[in-house]
Amino acid sequence: MSTARAERLVNLVLALLSTRQYLTADRIRGIVPGYAEAASDDAFSRMFERDKTELRELGIPLEIGRNSAFDATDGYRIARRDYELGDIELAPDEAAAVGLAVRLWDSPELTGQAHGALVKLRAAGVEVDHTAPPVVESRVRTEPAFSPLLAAVQNRQAVRFDYRRPGSAERMTRTLEPWGVVSWRARWYVVGHDRDRRAPRCFRLSRVFGEVRTLGAPGEVQRPENVNLLEFVAGSDHGESSPVATARLWIARDRAARIRRHAKITGRLTVDGVEGDLAEIELYHPENAASWIAGHGPDVLVLEPDVLAKAVRERLYALANLRRSDHELLG
Repeated sequence: MSTARAERLVNLVLALLSTRQYLTADRIRGIVPGYAEAASDDAFSRMFERDKTELRELGIPLEIGRNSAFDATDGYRIARRDYELGDIELAPDEAAAVGLAVRLWDSPELTGQAHGALVKLRAAGVEVDHTAPPVVESRVRTEPAFSPLLAAVQNRQAVRFDYRRPGSAERMTRTLEPWGVVSWRARWYVVGHDRDRRAPRCFRLSRVFGEVRTLGAPGEVQRPENVNLLEFVAGSDHGESSPVATARLWIARDRAARIRRHAKITGRLTVDGVEGDLAEIELYHPENAASWIAGHGPDVLVLEPDVLAKAVRERLYALANLRRSDHELLG
């Protein structure tokens, strides 16, 4: 994906996510940076259709409708209720509001484009949701395999990679004809035809190790018609239906509601003069639990296991050092 197209997609998502109105294609063309470069109406139409397809394949829901009965054409928007809700153990609530700009790219150039898009939206008179959570400082990145796999999808080219199955340290080499890369429950998956198993399969990108190697010539992979990649991933058995660990936590009183929804309260405890509850929570994805818990700051303390408590402390220390560095740079 070119930088120009990446910036345009970020701007489009910010535009559709930051307004309660339905934005028509003509208005999107006028306010979203990148579309003004279209040489004609037909060129813009093709560009916009490709971008809408790209967002849908990434699992970003687009709503189509009209603001009133007097509108002559349909408009588009992204409903926050559909975009932000996910499997809560994956990340703090604030991180869900960062949007595609941070979830896909972690570069100062694109982050600046995202902020610029919001400024331009307000200047153009688009109603921006001022109650939306602010962009946080968390460094959310995609998996290393994301870019090469997405490029292989776009080039319709087969790939080969090493993959670790859930619950096993063994790595298997897989050969895949990729159909698409989608986000489901804040994790990235590649879907396609597994040549080794001779059947459709999906693979979680965080379990792909080493280099993603391309095979054959571009254009050889044929994606089946009417295949819904998101439904395929959601209906697949990822081998993670049972929890793999249990953590004991202290949760400050009336705080960290998202964690409480998944926890079992077992008692009361006061820590450093602050009242709170003892809780147990089953972890299905321990590798992500530390970031999720650390996102709640001082409201949650890990009591057991020690390895999780250490991982949370490391993330909090890293964030504190990052903010200290920022303050020093600002003088």
